[in-house]
Amino acid sequence: MPAHWKKLAVTMFYSKSLSKMGYLLSFATLILLSAITKGGSSKTSGVFRSRLETNSAIPAQNNSIGITVMPEDATMWASPLTEEEKNAKGAKNVRDYNDADKSHSSSSSISSPKVTIWNKLRPRVTVRRLPYWARTQTIDLNENSMATINHSSMLINHLQDLLLNSNSSDIMLKVYTGNSDEVKVFHTHYLLLVLQSDVFEDLLLNHTVTTLILRETAECAALFETLLRYLYCGKITILLNQVVPLHKLASKYHVTALQQGIIEYMSQQLASASPRGHVVSWYHYSLRIGDKNLQERCMRFLAWNMSTVIHSKEWQTISDDLMISLLQRSDLVVENELEIYYGVEEWIKKKQPDILVAETVLKLIRYTMISPQSLFQIQKQSSVMNEHYSSIHNLFFLAFQFHSTNPPVFAKYFNVNCSLFVPRNYLSSSWGSQWVINNPARDDRSTSFQTQLAPSNYDASKKVTWNALFSPRWLPVSLRPSYSYSSYGAVQAFNPEESRPRIIITPATNSISFAGVSFQKTILVRVKKDDRSYVKHIYDFHRSTDETGNFLLQADFQKHSSEYLIDNSLYLHIIIKPIYQSLIKAIK
Repeated sequence: MPAHWKKLAVTMFYSKSLSKMGYLLSFATLILLSAITKGGSSKTSGVFRSRLETNSAIPAQNNSIGITVMPEDATMWASPLTEEEKNAKGAKNVRDYNDADKSHSSSSSISSPKVTIWNKLRPRVTVRRLPYWARTQTIDLNENSMATINHSSMLINHLQDLLLNSNSSDIMLKVYTGNSDEVKVFHTHYLLLVLQSDVFEDLLLNHTVTTLILRETAECAALFETLLRYLYCGKITILLNQVVPLHKLASKYHVTALQQGIIEYMSQQLASASPRGHVVSWYHYSLRIGDKNLQERCMRFLAWNMSTVIHSKEWQTISDDLMISLLQRSDLVVENELEIYYGVEEWIKKKQPDILVAETVLKLIRYTMISPQSLFQIQKQSSVMNEHYSSIHNLFFLAFQFHSTNPPVFAKYFNVNCSLFVPRNYLSSSWGSQWVINNPARDDRSTSFQTQLAPSNYDASKKVTWNALFSPRWLPVSLRPSYSYSSYGAVQAFNPEESRPRIIITPATNSISFAGVSFQKTILVRVKKDDRSYVKHIYDFHRSTDETGNFLLQADFQKHSSEYLIDNSLYLHIIIKPIYQSLIKAIK
């Protein structure tokens, strides 16, 4: 026992103001204080410090963020720190934080902990053992001594636990399936319901309401828990066949963010594989909800991949209006016009539409783009054409006349200013050629191919040879630098970051036979998803000298994982569309 405490004990023992019991209690107190400070500093007046600082014999638990964790109720006495100890302790804390893992981030920040010297007794400290996620958590200290902490995943887990365990639930939802007695019960929380849905806010406007009875269709009731999970944690996982009923729920309860997220998901998954297809059903749904953006994306996907759709199970699910809208387009990608006819014939047999609808659809076939031999076969063998021939025969007669004479002569007697005389995007070799460019980022490539001069059978024997040049690093005129001069002469500076792909298609020779005919070049770009290819982009060039600025502008050929590459190759299909410019004044 220190000498000054011994002196104090003797004084207390001989003091007449204390009773015998008081002597004993006072002496016991001094003994206890001496035992607590034994082995520590001999400096006077103590401060409250952690177990790690006072007694190395007691094991301390350190987590990964540099904070000492003590068992519950761990308190120790220690003498005050000297100035050197204060500085050393502060430097050690900063080093510990700087060495911590910096992998976590958050949108909120707090100031970094500072070493504070307390000159009085601290209250009892209770530190609970941290869970695993906290023991692996990091605090990121920057040079301004600001710390960033991310506990968002922990918060989401707590919110999910609220939904699963019904902790402190104050609202009960009873979801009935249609008109049946089947019911699902969910214990929810007022705050989280009204936070993201103004519909729930209106339903719960009367704070005395504790139970809501809701009725949903069978497909929506099956996904109601998914909707609630989104309301609680803002994150869900869905499948292709769940997007429509889930979007219905999000629309019904005005969960705007989820509505927009689902629409964007649908736009990105049009090419995904599914057993019976989904693009047609998504188009019909977008039509019902009035989403014109999604409607146009679905329509464009169906048009650009028409040849694939015709031979799929999805073809028979196309509605009358959608079929009419598709056949009015000139950007349909098919093998030839004959493929469209046989596809329409099969659709009419299976769907059995009204006579007026069937005849309207048949009139939208561009028979002038079908060879005379194939037209004869349709007349003789097609049961659908035999049934509706009385309303279609004038188009057949017009097509035979178009194929049998010189187009300029034909135009003197018939109005050809309509879409019947405009080719679609035909994949047949008569109209163009596929071009597979391996490792397209390497250097310039070229190819040659032949097409027929015009769609008329009168010009079928006339061929045109075409040369195509692809350059992955072409620099547009507006960005081409001027020549700089050095000791070795003129040197042109070139910045590859400003370059972009370009394709040039020109006829091999000029011919007087081209008189009255102009050519539109169309480039299809195929990509691959879920082990099947589809047309992602279509580019039109009306003149070979066009410097179109958007051709494959977003494509990155340097990456093997680029979405524009299939097995490290660029798949293009060049289509030449001959148009009698002198005959057709405006293309519908």
